[in-house]
Amino acid sequence: INLHLGVGAKREDGYHPLDTVYQAVSLYDDVTVSSSAVWSVDVSAIGDVDVSEVPLDESNIAVKAGKLLAEHHGIERRAAIGISKGIPVAGGMAGGSADAAATLVALDRLWDLQTPDSDLLAIAARLGSDVPFSLLGGTAHGTGRGELVEPVADVGSWWWVVVPNAEGLSTSEVYRAFDTAELPPAVDSAAVLTALAAGDLDALADALHNDLQRPAL
Repeated sequence: INLHLGVGAKREDGYHPLDTVYQAVSLYDDVTVSSSAVWSVDVSAIGDVDVSEVPLDESNIAVKAGKLLAEHHGIERRAAIGISKGIPVAGGMAGGSADAAATLVALDRLWDLQTPDSDLLAIAARLGSDVPFSLLGGTAHGTGRGELVEPVADVGSWWWVVVPNAEGLSTSEVYRAFDTAELPPAVDSAAVLTALAAGDLDALADALHNDLQRPAL
């Protein structure tokens, strides 16, 4: 989840500059991989998660992750990827990004590639802005378009209530709505980072901020 999400005006490359604070929560997907003659992906649900909109072809971000890893090492290998989804789909919780990150780690171990962490993070950044954080986990500050991540001090134990909606949201559509509105006043992440470092629940609650809340609604 994003405890802070500050969004700037669209850059020339089409991305938005972000000042965000990521925090991993206990919802998760299970990802398994095995060597195969062809790329494939199979998706099943954990509980009542709706997986009907998850692509089952090579457009799935987990397959893209595997292809980029093989390309990075100059090898001709393929894999069957199994995903059991406990993270709501199109719920803004980076489930696809988490699957891509898990696939990178799993295939790196399956194929004994011993890819340096810096290379995995660089591959992750090519896949999407949230994928590097999904490799890092914990609590982190994201800049650039969100792909430049650094761990931050976080001494608290936090409980969050996540309320799914029957209809998911397209990230690109939310950003298009953001781009058609007046740019909101800039709010930086300093207050959230200070509250996390102090373990101050009330201060954290007061500091939560998301520039995409209004366009999402």
